Amino acid sequence: MLSIQRAVATGLCAVALAIPAAAQNRISITTGGTGGVYYPLGGGMANILSKNVPGMSATAEVTGGSIDNLKLLNAGKSEVGFSMADSAYDAVQGIDKFKDGKVAARTLMVLYPNKMHVVTVEGTGITKLADLKGKRVSTGSPGSGTEIMALRVLEAVGIDAKKDFRQERLGAAESANAMKDRKIDAYFWVGGLPTASVTDLAATPGTKIKLLDHAEAVEAMNKKYGPLYVADAIPANTYPGQDKAATNVDVWNILVATDKMSNEMAYQIVKTLFEKKPDLVAVHKEAQNIELKHQARGSPIPFHPGARKYLEEQGVKFAN
Repeated sequence: MLSIQRAVATGLCAVALAIPAAAQNRISITTGGTGGVYYPLGGGMANILSKNVPGMSATAEVTGGSIDNLKLLNAGKSEVGFSMADSAYDAVQGIDKFKDGKVAARTLMVLYPNKMHVVTVEGTGITKLADLKGKRVSTGSPGSGTEIMALRVLEAVGIDAKKDFRQERLGAAESANAMKDRKIDAYFWVGGLPTASVTDLAATPGTKIKLLDHAEAVEAMNKKYGPLYVADAIPANTYPGQDKAATNVDVWNILVATDKMSNEMAYQIVKTLFEKKPDLVAVHKEAQNIELKHQARGSPIPFHPGARKYLEEQGVKFAN
């Protein structure tokens, strides 16, 4: 009898120990290429969530960027993703890269403004966007928000990427390396400041980078695609040897999930990331821009109800 009782007790203990593992929430955070800001920031988020949300195990995944992330979310292959606001808007509307079907994307939080970089170096003969004609230019990796936005900037100033120059489709790190090897003459990149791969290029001996002005594209872009873009500037000395500011196009970055995520999970993710913001800033200084004041105005798509609940508790007032 005693042996039976021990066996039952052992079995119950084993079941009890198994419950936390079974209940564990494993989430994948899709980010971008290794040379941008999404990946290190996503890694920081995964670490924070795994340490501070009971039962949660989060990992950051390398991807092509916004478009890939939204499609992975839609396919149920990830739970959280980084996206540029314009790509998320297209996904919810079912337009452009999402003509095959809408994505029920929901904003968890507004992150930081992404800045379009048009990067070249001295010796290419390129001083303005019009000089890209006839050159070798990367417009960003396939499946990235960079590519979408680059093509919209070019369209706004009357340049056709398929006809007016030799188009390459490389990510941030690949573009910087191709510039070092003089395999391309310029490239587009949308990211936070500073972006590691651009810093690396600018710090290369014998290289002086130049960032091309392009804020003039904003009016035409917003007229066609909606009020998604803002004219701003990349300050002088953001990168080594960059001795003057460059006007540019900004678009906000957002962290997204789908409407399938539970309200409780969304609430806990947003709560934890705001409460542990200093830990994110230690990973990348763009996290300084994750502020409550940006939440109500930085996203063109609906907030997840769980995220909205936390933000409203913190005093964020939404228009609707």
